[in-house]
Amino acid sequence: MNLKDNTIIITGGGRGLGRATALAFAAKGAKLAIIDMSENAANESAALCRQAKAEARAYVADVSDESAVVDVVAQIVSDFGSLEGLINNAGITRDGLLVKAKNGKVLKKMPLDDWQAVINTDLTGVFLCAREAAAKIIELGTSGVILQISSISRRGNFGQTNYSAVKAGVVAMTVVWAKELARHGIRVAAIAPGFCDTRLVAEMKPEALEKVKESIPLKRLGRPEEIAHSALYIFENDYFTGRVLDVDGGMRL
Repeated sequence: MNLKDNTIIITGGGRGLGRATALAFAAKGAKLAIIDMSENAANESAALCRQAKAEARAYVADVSDESAVVDVVAQIVSDFGSLEGLINNAGITRDGLLVKAKNGKVLKKMPLDDWQAVINTDLTGVFLCAREAAAKIIELGTSGVILQISSISRRGNFGQTNYSAVKAGVVAMTVVWAKELARHGIRVAAIAPGFCDTRLVAEMKPEALEKVKESIPLKRLGRPEEIAHSALYIFENDYFTGRVLDVDGGMRL
């Protein structure tokens, strides 16, 4: 895909990986629709894209809310007059052990609310956004790309029952959709970043973060710009579909 003048939706585009990706796509001349829960963050990202001479607009929506997703995708198509791509980047974490116990005594169990919150945003949100974007691309009679941000944690990471489950589910959905949507000219793929220099990782305890860095063969966190570069590769390579691109510095869980 030649990104120039193509409309791309980025969820969670207000900061971190989403903002870096928006700026990378803006530099290629894409038109950006930035969705985020934070109006200020979305507006800041859109303004930065406009500084790069790209057309960009900010939208506030909860990707786990079906009616909100239906409405915002319809509004984006109305505003831009087209839709060629979606990057499903919005996500949250609610880390914790399934059961925390000591000396045979259960101290804490993972709350159902923590499980459900991650499922709602990181899995259901991906489903809803992909469904609506695919439907609009088909109705417009164009072709497009749907890209999911999965994670190295999809293989199972200590203390991340909920997050590991959804990121594995995202990969499974990616493979299914690539098979189903190819006939409509839509490619579907995923990126699985390792630990990157983002706000979520920065919130880790310093000692835990140092252990993570030591376990990465390249001995550093990934940069958001490196994940954005990978997204550009997938969009611009018209033979890449149904696969996951691991960008983790050589780390394997």
